[in-house]
Amino acid sequence: MAFSKFKIEIMKHLILVVFLLFAGNLFAQKPIFTTAKVKAATVYFNSVELAQSTTASLPKGTSEIVVKNVADYLNENTLQIGAPSNVTVLSVQFTNNYISEYEIDEKSPMIKAVRDSIRLVEKEIQRINNAKETEVKTIELLDKNQQVSGLNSGLNVAELIKLMAFYKTKRSESRNAIDGLEDRRIKCVETLSRLKNKLEINTKNEEKTSQGKLIIQVMNEVAGVVDFDINYISNNASWSPFYDLRADNISSPINMMYKAQVVQNTGIDWKKVKLTLSSGNPNQNNQAPILNAWWLQYQNQYQYENYNRKDQVMRNQIQSVASGVAIEADKVMNAPSISNYTTVTENQLNISFDIDIPYDILSNGKAHSVALKELQLPSTYKYYAAPRVEKEAFLLAEISDYSKYNLLPGEANIIFEGLYVGKTYINANQTSDTLNLSMGRDKKISIKREKVVDKSGTKFLSSKKEQTFTYDITLRNNKKEGVQLLLKDQFPLSPDKEIEVTLNESNDAKVNAETGILTWDLNLKPNETKKIRLSYKVKYPKDKIIGNL
Repeated sequence: MAFSKFKIEIMKHLILVVFLLFAGNLFAQKPIFTTAKVKAATVYFNSVELAQSTTASLPKGTSEIVVKNVADYLNENTLQIGAPSNVTVLSVQFTNNYISEYEIDEKSPMIKAVRDSIRLVEKEIQRINNAKETEVKTIELLDKNQQVSGLNSGLNVAELIKLMAFYKTKRSESRNAIDGLEDRRIKCVETLSRLKNKLEINTKNEEKTSQGKLIIQVMNEVAGVVDFDINYISNNASWSPFYDLRADNISSPINMMYKAQVVQNTGIDWKKVKLTLSSGNPNQNNQAPILNAWWLQYQNQYQYENYNRKDQVMRNQIQSVASGVAIEADKVMNAPSISNYTTVTENQLNISFDIDIPYDILSNGKAHSVALKELQLPSTYKYYAAPRVEKEAFLLAEISDYSKYNLLPGEANIIFEGLYVGKTYINANQTSDTLNLSMGRDKKISIKREKVVDKSGTKFLSSKKEQTFTYDITLRNNKKEGVQLLLKDQFPLSPDKEIEVTLNESNDAKVNAETGILTWDLNLKPNETKKIRLSYKVKYPKDKIIGNL
C-alpha cells in the first residue's frame, strides 16, 4: 500500500516536470524577425513623420515580432501600429540596443550563394586532409612492416623479392596520392580565400539598416501572413526652403524656382519614398499664452545705446552679396515642368507640398535638393539706397499680393541678366502688402554721403552742449536710361527729456517722426547728378556723454 502511494507521488512529480518543460518551451518561443520598409516621409522644419510597412508570417496564438530597420531614435509617444482586425497588438517597445541569440541576419541571395560555396569548399578541404592522413598512416605501416620482415629470417629470397616489389609499388602510390591531395588542398584554399573576399565585398554593398528595432507582442486568431503599418515621428530630419530668382531685365517678371533642402540622419536610407514637406511643427508647445501684468522699469544708458544700435542695423540691413559670376540659365531653371508633380495645400495652420516624384534621401546628414514648384512673379523694379549704412544702390523687385504664392522665409540665389549676382533673403512673414526682393547692387549708380564741416560743430550753452550735424548726399546715374530711386536716411531719436533733437533741414523728405526715417522718392535721368542735404541738432547736458551719436 505504501509502495503504491510512493508510485503515485513519483508520477505526480513527473507530470509536473513535463508540464514545466512544456510551458518553458511555450514561453521561450523564438522571436519572428522582419524588416520594415519606408513608404512615405512627411518632413517638418525640425522632425519627420515616417510611414513604414512590414510583413510577418504568424502562427495562431501569441507571438513576439522584432521589426528591424526603424529609426535609430524616435518619439515613442507618437508610435502607432496598424494591423488587421484578427490581430491584437498587446504591447510595443522601441530599442536601439537589441541583442538576441535568435536573431538571424537576412542576407541577399548573392551573399547566401557565396556562403553556401564557402561551406562546400571547407568540407572538401576537410575530406582532403582526411585522405592525406590515411595515406601517411599507410606509409608508416609499410615502413614498419618492412623492418619486421627484414628481421624475420624465415623468408626465402623469392618471398622477400615479392614483398619488396609490393612495398615499392604501394609506397609510391601513397606518396603520389599525398602529392595530388596537397595540390587539391592548395587550390581549395585559394578558392576559399577568393570566396571570403567576395563575401566581404558583398557585405559592404548591402543596403544600410539602422540600429532601431520595435519589439511587438501580438495575438493572432488565425495563422498566416500579416501586414503591419508603422508610423512615428523622429527628430533627426529637417527641411528649409530656398529659391532661385531669375530676371532677364527690369521689364520682365521674375522666374522663381521654389526649392527645398532636406536633411535626414534617422539611420534609414529613404529609397523611392513619397515625400511631403510641411511648414508645421509637431514638437512645438500648443498651449495658448496667458498675459501677466506688465511692469515698467528703468534702463541704463548703455543698454539703450546697445538696443538702438541693433535697431538701426535691423532697419537698414539689406542682405545681398554681389559678385560677377556667369551662370547658365538652364542650370537654374532645370525643371520647367516640376509644378505638374507638386500639390500645394494651404491648411489652417501650415502649408504642405505633396510631391508625386519618388525621392531617394540618404541618411548621411547632407542637404538634398528637392524641386517643388516653378512660379512667375509679376514685378515692378526700383532702386533703393540707405547711404548711412551702405553707399551703394540696390535693385529691388516689388511683388504685390505675394501671399497667394505660399512663400516661406528662406535664402534665394539671384540671377539677373544671365549673371549670378549673389544671395538675398525672402522674408515672407512680413506684415506689409508688398514683398521687396533685393536683386543685387548696381555699380552704375554712384552715391556719396559726406559731412559738411562748416555746417557742423559743437557749442556750449550754460549747462547744455549743442551739436549740429549736416550731411550732403550726392547721387549720380551713370546708366543710359533713367531710374527711380528710393533714398532713405535718418536722424536720432531722444529717449530722455534731457536730450533734445531738432531736424533743421530735410530737403523735402517724407519724415517719420516715430522712427526718425527720412524718405526721398527720386527720378534720376541718364547721367544726372542730384544733391540732398540733411541737417539735425542735438542738445543735452554737457556733463553727459552720448556714445552712439
